[in-house]
Amino acid sequence: MTLLLSLSSDKPKRGKGNIPRYELVKDWPQLPSGYVLGNPTGIGIDTNQNIFVFIRAGRPWIDPIPDSFISAKTILMLDRKSGKILNSWGANLFIMPHGLTVDKDNNIWVTDVGLHQVFKFTHEGKLLMKLGTEKVPGNDSLHFNLPTDVAVADNGSFYVSDGYGNNRIVKFSASGKYLFSWGSFGNKPGQFNLPHAIDIDSKGNVYVADRENSRIQKFDGKGKFIKEWKHKSFGKMYALTIDQLKNHLIAVDYVKTDAIPIGSDIIIFGAVKDHLTQFGRSGLYDGPVCRYHDVAIDNEGSIYVGDILGNRIQKFRIVGR
Repeated sequence: MTLLLSLSSDKPKRGKGNIPRYELVKDWPQLPSGYVLGNPTGIGIDTNQNIFVFIRAGRPWIDPIPDSFISAKTILMLDRKSGKILNSWGANLFIMPHGLTVDKDNNIWVTDVGLHQVFKFTHEGKLLMKLGTEKVPGNDSLHFNLPTDVAVADNGSFYVSDGYGNNRIVKFSASGKYLFSWGSFGNKPGQFNLPHAIDIDSKGNVYVADRENSRIQKFDGKGKFIKEWKHKSFGKMYALTIDQLKNHLIAVDYVKTDAIPIGSDIIIFGAVKDHLTQFGRSGLYDGPVCRYHDVAIDNEGSIYVGDILGNRIQKFRIVGR
């Protein structure tokens, strides 16, 4: 069962027409026996369709955030077919991994909410750029406060969702020069209550998963508000990505009641109408209850999510239309 939900409707409707159906790919990924994945917090895909995952290994999310670096490798490159590890790196570099983005040149961008920093690496893990002051939060052009994600434009300029502490979006030039920022705490257009993920479409518009406001906001490249996606069926909006091939917006949310996890949905917004397909807790799904933290889509339409409730990575493939 696939749900089709109109944003102007109070009741979900069954999907019709060419709405794709997805199934969970069993036994994916194929990780070594006893491998400690920990929270898979960031997911991205390179131009060869390898899956990159940012993991916390054995480190749990605790408050206050630990001060020591994670000794295990925290960045994995997986084969999309088998899910086997092709490469791994990132040991002794991070305290609390969060977001991961792969740009068009296959550079790897990550955010660390423990270090209050943003990093740019080559595909193989050589450091190219580091922004923010290590372990020092702030709210100016040189500091972040628990930054969550990065989105990179075609010209190399990039946006940071700065995140748990500052509730703002910051834009930088390709060389890392501060350009401007927008946003503050609140629930009005252009305000945020934890901007948790960010992406850019082919026209340069910026999309932000406004987590605690349970919505997605869309802006132009200069931060001017365009529209929002919000519905009472949405949970906390954790992450989003743009399917550049179909011009679809894909998001993941999470719902819990009285500290009891209800689960996540994968939500796909159509390119033409303000409607979406929605599956997970809302539709047919034979997997465990999950808390999706990030989402990515490959050029075959398969969707990858990181579950920080069960510490697993899931792959969903299209099975029919």
